[in-house]
Amino acid sequence: MPLQLRRLQPGTAVTIDAPARLHLGFLDPNASLGRAFGSLGLVIDTQGTRLEARLAERERIDGTVSDAEHERIALCLARLQAAYGPATLAIDVVHAPRPHTGLGSGTQLALAVGTAFARLVGQPATSAELASLLGRGARSGIGILGFDSGGLLLDGGPAGGLHQSVPPLLARQPFPEQWRVLLVSDNAREGLHGAQERRALGSLTPFPQRLAAHLCHLVLMQILPGVAEHNFAPFAHGLTEMQQTIGEYFASAQGGVFASPDVEHVLRAVAAERTAGIGQTSWGPTGFAIVASAREADSVLVTAREAARGMPHIECSVVAGRNSGAAIRSAETRAPRIDAA
Repeated sequence: MPLQLRRLQPGTAVTIDAPARLHLGFLDPNASLGRAFGSLGLVIDTQGTRLEARLAERERIDGTVSDAEHERIALCLARLQAAYGPATLAIDVVHAPRPHTGLGSGTQLALAVGTAFARLVGQPATSAELASLLGRGARSGIGILGFDSGGLLLDGGPAGGLHQSVPPLLARQPFPEQWRVLLVSDNAREGLHGAQERRALGSLTPFPQRLAAHLCHLVLMQILPGVAEHNFAPFAHGLTEMQQTIGEYFASAQGGVFASPDVEHVLRAVAAERTAGIGQTSWGPTGFAIVASAREADSVLVTAREAARGMPHIECSVVAGRNSGAAIRSAETRAPRIDAA
């Protein structure tokens, strides 16, 4: 029997900091050996989601959320109440990344809401259980696994189709502290999602087994060993080749190897100057260039901004990897308030 947790008092606020992730590529979209997808991903130290929640007399959803995100939070709460019993929450989203940019914002938001709800009502629930309940992790488990642990992660894809289980963790490596990630985002675009994503996936030809084998070889014998040994060059070369291979496969659905030609232009300019692991996270439009040090990151940021001159919709920034999962805090407020209005 799981330990029964105590329901928190109405004056207690639970704060969840859920980290963003980069989806670095699928291994086998066609399930040539019976398991679909399989994902490589990296948790990063910025662009995450923070929300604060407390028990209340009336449901309230405030903060930096769009109408669509407001609806998603309300749907999450309805599913949580159906599964774990009635509880009314007041939720304030302090900050969240722009949705559909490849940073895993939907999974972050769902797990943050689910975790806060479970803590407030005293319900023991794992991230995998919450993800299944809230409809996350159908293809990739990187956001769920990253919520728990951070780091560079490899999952095995869902077993028995898209809706059977959360993909299992196969490998986790701490991301080297000195390495940095240049993010290049096109603020005029969104990545494919929802019905558009499903149609795009359905339009693709079967992924060749020989390419799936090649991607698995790159991950197992170049990318993961490079991270484990802090050996940057094989990691960068392996990741760039993996991204190019999977990008060519998705090109017909997203309009090219990169969803944004301007993001591609900036990243190609960076790659022409130095060794970097370049690619696009998920459906984009955010791209990345991983480099070996903070000094190199300063240099590539200058290169990227110069390449993006005259493109006000292109945003460039440098982030680090994050080797820890979500931060969860509970605290009594100084003066318990009634969220009745």
